[in-house]
Amino acid sequence: MNKKTAAHIALIFANLFFAINLTAVKHLTNLELAKPFGLNVVRVGVSVLLFWLLFLCKPVNIKIEKGDRLRLIFCAVTGIAINQLMFLKGLSLTYPIHAALLLLITPILIVFFASWILKERLGFLKITGLGLGIAGALVLILAKEAVGNADNILLGYLLIIINAISYTIYFVLVKPLMLKYNPVVILRWVFTVGLLLILPFGWVEFTEISWVKYTAIDFTSMGFIVFTGTFLAYLFNLYGIKSLGASIAGFYIYTQPVFAALIAMLFLHEHLSSYKILAAVLIFSGVYLANKQIKNG
Repeated sequence: MNKKTAAHIALIFANLFFAINLTAVKHLTNLELAKPFGLNVVRVGVSVLLFWLLFLCKPVNIKIEKGDRLRLIFCAVTGIAINQLMFLKGLSLTYPIHAALLLLITPILIVFFASWILKERLGFLKITGLGLGIAGALVLILAKEAVGNADNILLGYLLIIINAISYTIYFVLVKPLMLKYNPVVILRWVFTVGLLLILPFGWVEFTEISWVKYTAIDFTSMGFIVFTGTFLAYLFNLYGIKSLGASIAGFYIYTQPVFAALIAMLFLHEHLSSYKILAAVLIFSGVYLANKQIKNG
């Protein structure tokens, strides 16, 4: 398997994990088994431990040059602190399906930020793919009835939008570092600095988590959030950005609603309706056209 194929597979799995994450987070917050900021301490803290365990298994040079340290800190602020805090808090206040809709602004922002800052080419096929991806996601999301609890929808919308903007900036800032250093080293430091930044906001909520109330499904949900939805998702996403670029990695966000629908079919016994098929065709066509431009460019 060549490197680009592996990168595409990594991005598919990263977005599958992110899609599962939406339901898992909402499950824990709806049942008041974990508050958003406390949940952030768990997911980022465990991820830090896992990334440093990787260092013990395969030691590599972890030194970051002085000129790159400020950029690394900004990556921690945008990719972990603001992104994680705003996302989980926003998701807890609104509907998961609405959060997924608002997250679609991320690839739009990535395309233009990457074009402006990283000078990635913004051509006809990429713009067409962008349009198809948005159309497919809208077909899927708007046709699905919103479920779950929402305490403050408008504030939830605002926090999700702030999260999307912050994650977009992280996407663009982190690419030069990945080209220069080992991706795992970058994630290790980004998460370590990020943990220090979120601790003041989440420590009290973390201490309030009542682990004795957790059932098997609750621990499973936490495992999905921490291991697959954070540790593996960030690792796979970083590999995809390094190999394919920020814009292409951003297009894969369109696959999240498709995965969410498939999960609902498997676990909630929903039917494979025509609008889901149409949405899947539009979304994957958008990703294909974006990739085709890169190959032809």
